[in-house]
Amino acid sequence: MKRMLGKSGIEVSAVGMGCWAIGGPWTWQQPGQDPFPAGWGQVDDAESLRAIHAALDAGVNFFDTAANYGAGHSERILGKALEGRRSQAVIATKFGHIIDEERKFVYGDDAKIIPNVRADVENSLRRLNTDYIDLYQLHASDFDPEPALELRGMLEDLANQGFIRWYGWSTDLVDRAAVFADGQHCASIQFQLNALFDNVEMRDLCAQNNLAGVNKDPLHRGILTGKFSRQSKFPDNDVRSRVAFDTQAMAWRLDAAEAIKDLLCSGGRSMAQGALAYIWALDERMIPIPGFKSVEQI
Repeated sequence: MKRMLGKSGIEVSAVGMGCWAIGGPWTWQQPGQDPFPAGWGQVDDAESLRAIHAALDAGVNFFDTAANYGAGHSERILGKALEGRRSQAVIATKFGHIIDEERKFVYGDDAKIIPNVRADVENSLRRLNTDYIDLYQLHASDFDPEPALELRGMLEDLANQGFIRWYGWSTDLVDRAAVFADGQHCASIQFQLNALFDNVEMRDLCAQNNLAGVNKDPLHRGILTGKFSRQSKFPDNDVRSRVAFDTQAMAWRLDAAEAIKDLLCSGGRSMAQGALAYIWALDERMIPIPGFKSVEQI
């Protein structure tokens, strides 16, 4: 099953693979705030490579990563996995933060986004071991609209120069996405969408501008797989440890997932399969990108 990546003309698999988890542990820090772990715990790089190859062999050709993930490690692993198979894959990555690869720290500083955009794309190309990026996405969800318009022009230049083919924005904010939406080389908006959370206004924006919706969190951090309960715990280096599953904020999500479990599992599907099928049925422009850490999860 294939879908179009918006107006790009690029045909991608109806499901992409989100590469956050395979970045391994890393730390995120915003100005004036305490740092916190933002990875998904320890990772086996050899297993990550096998999983990417398994996805390719199964017909998946769309891979979404970011400079953030593992402070560049996810991009490196994806680039290594695609050696000799680059033409089989559509690579989406993201930019917009300061990456310290050695310390595995990532810093947020919106003032540096525009000055660093050329260096950022060159660094991602190096880590991915490729000479072009299919989809280059801004990874600062609430970046101010005025400089965002200037940034859009810079991304158009990168597309015309061949560094990137298309660009997009990873944001749940419709007013921000609208700044990019009618850009000549804008192909998509990445935003949260799953069986518990919809974003009708963003889907409408995508339809009006012939954009794809790249859907992060389609399994809601694993809740829509049925694997977790209020007693579930995560190691300190896993971003999911920041909000315990026995808190009110998470409990209603677990209850809601349980309430729709039978519907998602109808027709002999697993809960995860049903959650992805829900997105496909909801809107033909949507492309969910569940994460993975193993061949089994593919």
